[in-house]
Order: sequence, then C-alpha cells, then structure tokens
Amino acid sequence: MASWVGMRTTATPAQIDAVVRAIRSTPIIDHHAHPLLKPDALSKHPLLSLTTEANGDAIHSATTSLPHLRAVRQLATALGCGYTWEAVVAAIEDKRLECPEDWTAECLEGIETVLVDDGLDEEDEANSYSWHDDYTRSRCKRIVRIEKVAGDIIRKLGAACDQSAKTGDVFEDAFDEWMQQFDTHILTALDDPDVVGFKSVICYRTGLDIAAESDAGETRAKADFEEIITNFSLLDFQKLKTKSLNDWAVHRTAQLIKDSASRQKKPIQFHTGLGDNDLSMSKASPSHLQSFIRLYETVPIVLLHAGYPFMRETGYLATVYENVYADIGEVFPHVSQDGQERILREILELCPWSKILWSTDGHWFPETYLLAVVQMREALETVLCDYVRRGHIGWRAAVDLVQDVLFKNANKLYHLELDFSELDEDTTLAPASNLSDVEIVRNFLKNQPTPDFVRICWNDFTAVQRMRMIPFRKFASLLNEGKPTDIGITAAVFSLIQNDHLLPGASPTGEYRLHPDFSSLKRGPIDGHISMNGEFRELSGARVPLCPRYTLQRAVEYGAENNLSFLLGFEIEFLLLERVEHKPGTTSPSQRYSSLTTDGHAWSVSRYFATPKIAALLRDMVTTLADMSIFVEQLHAESANGQFELILPPYPPPSSRHPPPHPGRPLRPRHRGRLQTNPPPQTLPNPAALPPTCTCPCSLPPHKTATTPRCTALYAGVLKHLRAITAFSYASPASYERATDGTWAGDGG
Repeated sequence: MASWVGMRTTATPAQIDAVVRAIRSTPIIDHHAHPLLKPDALSKHPLLSLTTEANGDAIHSATTSLPHLRAVRQLATALGCGYTWEAVVAAIEDKRLECPEDWTAECLEGIETVLVDDGLDEEDEANSYSWHDDYTRSRCKRIVRIEKVAGDIIRKLGAACDQSAKTGDVFEDAFDEWMQQFDTHILTALDDPDVVGFKSVICYRTGLDIAAESDAGETRAKADFEEIITNFSLLDFQKLKTKSLNDWAVHRTAQLIKDSASRQKKPIQFHTGLGDNDLSMSKASPSHLQSFIRLYETVPIVLLHAGYPFMRETGYLATVYENVYADIGEVFPHVSQDGQERILREILELCPWSKILWSTDGHWFPETYLLAVVQMREALETVLCDYVRRGHIGWRAAVDLVQDVLFKNANKLYHLELDFSELDEDTTLAPASNLSDVEIVRNFLKNQPTPDFVRICWNDFTAVQRMRMIPFRKFASLLNEGKPTDIGITAAVFSLIQNDHLLPGASPTGEYRLHPDFSSLKRGPIDGHISMNGEFRELSGARVPLCPRYTLQRAVEYGAENNLSFLLGFEIEFLLLERVEHKPGTTSPSQRYSSLTTDGHAWSVSRYFATPKIAALLRDMVTTLADMSIFVEQLHAESANGQFELILPPYPPPSSRHPPPHPGRPLRPRHRGRLQTNPPPQTLPNPAALPPTCTCPCSLPPHKTATTPRCTALYAGVLKHLRAITAFSYASPASYERATDGTWAGDGG
C-alpha cells in the first residue's frame, strides 16, 4: 500500500506531521556512549572537544569548523546566552555551579537508556555507568572494552614478574595466566546481566586488519608478550599496542561468545573510521573486518560511527552479512549538517533500516548528548520528510524506520526487553525553532480563515517597503510538496530609488532569490492577506551582503561577540484627514482631504479623544493591530491637527526588524477619511512631528556602564558614520525640512 511503499505526490501534510512527530517523540536507546565526568574533573578536559576529535594544539582550529559554529548556535539557544563561544562557555560554567543536576537532565532528555562503554582513560575521573540511571527512563547497562581488560591484566602480571626471576617458565606461565584471566573476565561478563555487549578499539591500537586466527598467531602473541614482560620496568605501559596480542584478544572474545550456550549472543562493537590521531586511517575502514565477520557468523557485530568517511562500506557489510549492524553515531555533532544528511542518505542507499542503530557517543560532558540528539532529529526530519514527499518511502514506513533505528533495533540486539512508549508531550524535543515551514504556517492558520494571498516583503535602502504577492493556493501547494518557496527578484533591487529610477553605474542584470522568513509571519495588512519578510540570497544560496536583514543579523552577531544586546522599538506617527465633498470643476483630486479642525489640539492633550468618531477609529486601530500580533503600548496626540503617535514595544532584533504594516490600511473600508504617515511639512502647523521613528537602546551586562571603552567605541562609531546613517534614517526630503531652528524635533525622522 502507498502508506508503506510510498507513491509520488501522495503525501499529505498530516502524513508528514506523523513522521515529524515520530522523530520527536520516539525515545532513544543510546547503544554506545561513555560516562560523564565527576564535577572536580570537568575543568581538566577542554570543552572544544564537544565537536572535534582533534587534541593538543590542533584542537584550537576547531573554532573555525562548521560543526563548532552550529554547536555554538544550538548551545546558545538552549542556554539563553550570547551567540559566541565565550558566552557559551561562561553559561555552561554557570550551570555547573548553579544547577548541574538539572542541566544534565535537560541534556539527556529523551534518552531511554545508555549502554555505557566505561573503558576510557581516566576512569577514576568519570562516574559509574549506574550513576546515569538518574537521568534516563530505564536503567543503564554496561559495555566491556576488550583491550582494556587485556591491558589491565598485563599491567598486573608485568608488575608481579618484575619481582621474580625472569626465566622461560616464568614467561610461559605468565602468558598462560594472562589468557586464563582474560577468559575469566569475558566469561564473567557474558554471565553478567548488567553487561550487554563488548567493545573493541583495535582500530585505534593496531588497525582493523585483524590477522586470521591460527596456531602461528598464538606463537607470535606469546613471543610479543614475553618481550613486554621482559622490559616491563622500562616501559611506561598504558595501552596495549601490540598487534598480535590485540588480534588474539578480539579473536578470543568472539570465540567465547560463539561458544556460549545462550542463544542470545552479546554483540561486539568495533570502533571504525572517525577518531583522533591515534588511529591510522588506512586501517580504519570497516572493509578490513570482512574476513573476521565471515569467521564468526553467529556473533553480532556492530560497526560504530558509520565508519565515517567509509559510510558505503559500512552499509554494504550490514546489508550482506546477517550478523552485522551499522551504527550512525558520533557524526552527530562531529560532522556538519550537510554531512550528516549525506551520511544518512548513503547508509540508506543500500542498508535495510532493520540493521541500523543510532548512538550519541556522548562522553565527558552532558552537552555532547544534547547536541547529538538535537542534530540527529533535525537530520532525520530533513531526510525522511524529503523521502516521503518524493514518494521514496511511505509515511507509515518512515515512522517504523524512526522507531526501529532509535529504539527497537537496539532493544532487540542487546536483549534489553524494554517496553516502547513515546515520550511525554512535555518532554518531546520539538522546539519552535525546529518546526518545519509547513508546520509554522499550519499552526499560524489554526482557527483562522484561509487567506487569499501571501505577501513576501522587504525594505530597501530608501526606507520603502516593497513586496510580492503569491496566491495562497499556489504557496500552499509548494509547501505541501516540499518545493522551494523562494522567488526571483532582479539584482538591481538595491539600486532603485523611490521613483524606480536606477542609480548611475548600477547594473540592471542578474537575479537574487527572495526567501520567506516564516518566523515573521503575520496577518494583514488587509483582510485575506498574510505577510512575512524575506531575505535575499544568491542563486547558490549564499548570503547577499547588501540584504538589509542580513546586515542587521551581522550587526546583532557582532554586538553579541562584544557582549552587547539590542532592543528595537517603533513609534508610528500618523495624520488623520477628513474627506472634502468633491465638486466637479472646483476641487482637484488632491484637494479631496483636508486637516481636521481643532479647538486646541496639541501634544499629549485629549481634546480629540472626546470626538466619538475619532475615539472609535483609534480604538479600532489598536484592536486591529493586536489581531495582527502588533501590540500598542501607548497612544498620544502629537502637535499637528489630527496627528497621533502609536508606540510599539521593543523586541530583540531580528524579531523586531519587521516594520509594522501601514496602520491605516485595515481601517479604510470602515472609516471615511484618510490616514497619512508622511504628510508634507508645509501642511502642518508644527513640521517637527513627522514619522516614523525607531528607538534602539543598547543593553549592557550588569557590571558594565555606558562609559566603558566598549560602549564609548560603539557611540563613537555611530557619530563617525552619522552622515551615512542619516541617508537611510532620513530617507525623505520631509525628514530634513522638519529639522528647523527653534523647533522640537524629537528623536529622529
């Protein structure tokens, strides 16, 4: 049926919603992660490792990587701090001091259980696997690291042999003891219900090209073991890096699993691909494991980290071998957003989703879990919704895919026997910022009549608001089919002045794409219309430097980098004119309206409010603007006859950068007369009071004052560029005519 196999153009918005809901409400069995650090150990490890495997001096370059920049944005949003790495670090440190338990719970939200590989270095600095139970819905389990077991035994035997005579029998006995103790550890783990699998990092130690098991292999292992024990006192033995011994340990573990009486075989996880500079990339491809896989066909094998950058090899092995599974963890958040989506697509090219698992590979810091979960859900939404819209997969199959990859496959493979239940609605990770465009529009239109037109607006550098209208039927079909909603606009758009003449030297050729910003969606400015602002992009998708919205975004980001934030508020001044009866031959069309008569109208007085028609009109204006989510804070009379001012609340840009629509447009059908926001100064008794004005207060940290060097530099910059600022803030000749000597001119024109 189409709901399973997919069929082109059959996906409805409700079906897409079902897929998105599954992605956001499915609990996660995190089948591969590492323990969090104890509080006193947190400062010993760099936070930059959140998004990179680099270490040492190389780690500092991570700040110029796409994964790092994305992590800064997402962490800043979660923490409610500035969009800089410094601000994020400071906010995380505050969380560690103020409410570490609450922050950890927030970071691990949505995770059903964690299967913890506790074999990392500095294990004394990390919490136990069971400690994490407080932050998951089900008890956490343990993954035993093979190479750590082998290395720890060698360390003990090496220290003991240092105290005895070194003879051939001693070495042979020690080797036999090593094998016997290793078997005991693995067999104990196989019987331990809290241990659900094993992990090999042989990729790091000596590579995935594991030698075939043979008597010759054991002979070589015995010789290498003797060399280690002989020179043990001279060695700084930390990790087992001898190929023959690593190969033997992995083979022995697989053999013990294979020989175990239980039908529920515990899996071996193999680190593959992506890692720090300890590993050799030439030996990190999972394709090296093919012979090993064939040898132990009843032993479940999990290829971790999508084998990045060897994703197709990973998908191939999981496809053609019944006992092989593909993990797609760690690439969240270590790879860019585009890269993550490509990884998903490459794995799904060939691999059945019943063989795919997901993990955070979280380690040390709770933020690694948060970033992995958020980014995974984003990537799944993008890729799967695209597949459903294009008919590559039915929506019901997509829901099953999500639940299998995030929960059911791991539940079955590791024999966890957990009951599947969706996350509670209040814990579902579905922030508004992650809503799709079609969801934003659908939520916006709930309990509202279907509009006729969609307006996509922009402000040019002459302070003129321009727009394009799209019939809503066309716009809705584009959204529902997953097609782009951007439209083409001439690249001369920023070279046109108010009368549509092109500036000298500007080119009339070229094209930009105007992308609607759905977060700015509002009703109006007239019945049957909804409006939103747009952002200009190049055909390639690159930002247009001249785009006013992008310019504002850069200013806000630059301010955040300097620990400054801003609020923007608008004041709308307008003039009410009354209709003059038109008498043919005596009045021209331009004389059909005249100023209201007055018996004492002045700034901030209430004479006009006693007139029922004007009081009703002003009330309707405030109500109509409120219906459009534009809320008036104050209303008062201005100096000219019939002139008033609306004061709107300040908001942080860019949300406030959407200039309010003409406040008179929704009112014209119901009121005779005219509302004008740009009357010529000569028609006013006091030309000082002219619209519009925009207030931009700068907010400083509590310990800063307006006299700090940073603020002095800000104000100095405004003064230095005042002539250029005036060019667009005083965009009309009337703006200059109002600035006369001896006249109160307020705060701008």
